[in-house]
Amino acid sequence: MAELTIKNVAGKEAGTVELDAAVFGLEPNVPVMHQVVTAQLAARRAGTQSTKTRSEVRGGGAKPYAQKGTGNARQGSIRAPHYSGGGVALGPKPRKYDQKTPKKMVKLATRSALSDRAAEGKVVVVDSWNFDTPKTKTAKEALAALDVAGNVLVVIAHDDVNAMLSFRNLPSVQVIDAGELNAYDVLCSDWVVFTQASLPTDTSASNKAASTPAAAEESEES
Repeated sequence: MAELTIKNVAGKEAGTVELDAAVFGLEPNVPVMHQVVTAQLAARRAGTQSTKTRSEVRGGGAKPYAQKGTGNARQGSIRAPHYSGGGVALGPKPRKYDQKTPKKMVKLATRSALSDRAAEGKVVVVDSWNFDTPKTKTAKEALAALDVAGNVLVVIAHDDVNAMLSFRNLPSVQVIDAGELNAYDVLCSDWVVFTQASLPTDTSASNKAASTPAAAEESEES
C-alpha cells in the first residue's frame, strides 16, 4: 500500500494514511475505462429527438394530379419525402441510448481512474473540512492552501452538508458524494480530494474472506 500525507484545511500535515492498493494501485485498464465512460455519456442522452414521417405530416391526403396524361411523374401525395414540407425518410425517433455495463466493469473502471490519478500524485486526503457554516470563500481558501489547481473533484461524506454547500458554487470544482464516485468524473478532473471519511477502500475482499469456511473455523477457534 502507498502511504499518503494527510493534510488539514490549512494545508499543514496532519498524519499519514495508507491508500488501498486494490483501489489506488492497479494498472489502469484503458479499454474498460473507455467502454464505461462511453456508456455513462450515452445514458445521459435524452433521446427525445423526433421527426415526422410522411404519414404524420399534415395534409397530402389527396392525389395531387391524375396518374396519366399530365406529362409529369406519377405522384401519390405532396407529403412524400422528396417534396418540400413533406415527411422525413429514416429520420430520428425517440429512443433510449442506455448500454448495459456489468457492475464489475464499472468498479474496475473507477479503480483504474483512481489508480491513474494516484500514480500522477493528483490525490489529496484531508482529515476533515470542519466548516462551521457553508461559505464559498472558506472553501476557496482551503483549496488554495492544499495547492490544488485546475479542475478539482471533491469527494465528501454523505453527511457533510456544509462542505457540499461551500464547494458547489466554485466553477472549477465538482463536489460529489462518496457513493457517487465514478470513472468519468475522476478522469475529467486534474485533482481528486478526499476526506478520511470518504476515502474508498476495498472491503469486498475482507467480507468475502470472512464468509469462507476456513475463516469461519479460525473465528471459532479464537
